Amino acid sequence: MSSTAPAPRVIAVVGPTAAGKSDLGVSLAQCLDGEVINADSMQLYRGMDIGTAKLTTAERQGVPHRLLDIWDVTETASVAEYQRLARAEIDRLLAEGRTPVLVGGSGLYVRGAIDALEFPGTDPEVRARLEAELLAEGTGPLHARLAAADPEAGRAILPSNGRRIVRALEVIEITGRPFTANLPGHESIYDTVQIGVDVERPELDERITTRVDRMWDEGLVEEVRTLEAAGLREGRTASRALGYQQVLAFLSGECTEDEARAETVRATKRFARRQDSWFRRDPRVNWLSGAAESRPELQGHALTLVERAVTA
Repeated sequence: MSSTAPAPRVIAVVGPTAAGKSDLGVSLAQCLDGEVINADSMQLYRGMDIGTAKLTTAERQGVPHRLLDIWDVTETASVAEYQRLARAEIDRLLAEGRTPVLVGGSGLYVRGAIDALEFPGTDPEVRARLEAELLAEGTGPLHARLAAADPEAGRAILPSNGRRIVRALEVIEITGRPFTANLPGHESIYDTVQIGVDVERPELDERITTRVDRMWDEGLVEEVRTLEAAGLREGRTASRALGYQQVLAFLSGECTEDEARAETVRATKRFARRQDSWFRRDPRVNWLSGAAESRPELQGHALTLVERAVTA
């Protein structure tokens, strides 16, 4: 990148899990005098390191990473709160003349940080009624209701994610509109270059399997045991995280450890497909190959994209 070209205001590195976003984010931050701002909803939680593939201190290569390890596992995630925190970090870096590099695969969090997105309020009575239904009936009937009322939301929200199903149904009831209709068009509040890391399905599936094997080898079960003692089961968001949910089921005797491991692989592959579909719908994302044979050129291609956007 030429030394005379100004850096863009914000860079967002997005795409499915295991595509290679974290490493690209570090290299871009190094090249552009920036810092990484986490946009992975589960990496916000303290102690959830192995199962979220959080970069180690060494892997961060001296690049500051913001919005990691800020919530206890008992706290319920809030996209609106994340939006406030992420924009504060973005604005700070911009004021310093530095480059914010937003990195993560949580699509709503990315949009909350960079887009003109306002979140509908809440109604305690509606929320309490829906949560009582969830407790009595489980996620199945509520997810079916959501899919009928808002098919796009039904596809985007995992059938096991009771908290998000309840929130979507609450918004539908409060606003009288589909949950996804409350998401505006693709209107950024910052000058942003979005880079999607694309990996073909067979290779991505193989990476996911390898990643889950590595998580088990690195001690995911022990990590979950430790977090269980810190209240993980009571955490409405953290307890549903991929890997953590499955290990908790193993620890409570609902399945064997091998079954928990296999289900983590299956669930992560399904989740990666949902992530990919979410980001594919955004025409602003510039897709670059993150395939193994393309990895050496990925940083260069990303910097070319950034420079092109700056000088356009």
